[in-house]
Amino acid sequence: MISAAKLHKSFLIGDREVQVLRGIDLEVKKGELLCIVGASGAGKSTLLHLLGALDRPTSGKIYFDDLDIFQLNDNQMAEFRNKRIGFVFQFHHLLPEFTAIENCIMPALIQGQKKNKAVDRGKKLLEEIGLGRRLDHKPGELSGGEQQRVAVARALMLNPEVVLADEPTGNLDTHTSDELFAVIKKLNREFGITIIMVTHNEKLAVQADRIIKMVDGQIENQS
Repeated sequence: MISAAKLHKSFLIGDREVQVLRGIDLEVKKGELLCIVGASGAGKSTLLHLLGALDRPTSGKIYFDDLDIFQLNDNQMAEFRNKRIGFVFQFHHLLPEFTAIENCIMPALIQGQKKNKAVDRGKKLLEEIGLGRRLDHKPGELSGGEQQRVAVARALMLNPEVVLADEPTGNLDTHTSDELFAVIKKLNREFGITIIMVTHNEKLAVQADRIIKMVDGQIENQS
């Protein structure tokens, strides 16, 4: 489904070029739950951003099915992201003045969907992840784990083929992290969504279909 070949990414810091990714080759199968682990600075989030078409590599290619995504212009890449990829970040980025259901359906409204249709799907998603009784609560009235669940539901709102999650449990305690990861696994198994998750939590990572360990911008091993 996703194929990355010879990915390199460098950043210019002052007059010094810093190589963050050094020749990444990666295949991700449809419906796979893949965890990427490694120390801070290993290049995990940079790789995730490239896989999600949030950035372009210095060199290399990523194919999404048969589509070479870096042949798209910026507007086409934005459309590709909106239609085919959902994102969950370490910080939930919920809008504090809106309720859980309003935050959840925001991507659909931005895409021009009718509100009634969006609300119906949003309710189903929030019920699926155990927040059916919290629809009208604002982020400040939800726990950290509940906030992240809303963020997960929001990522699924446009029915993406792939969800990219960057340290979604990074700000949660152990118990709440376990609960959120159980939700992510359930969505992967029941809906067949391909999920690629960056995490420092190796206890969670071992429950994935596959683990990739990154060291200094390279894939050290896969299991």
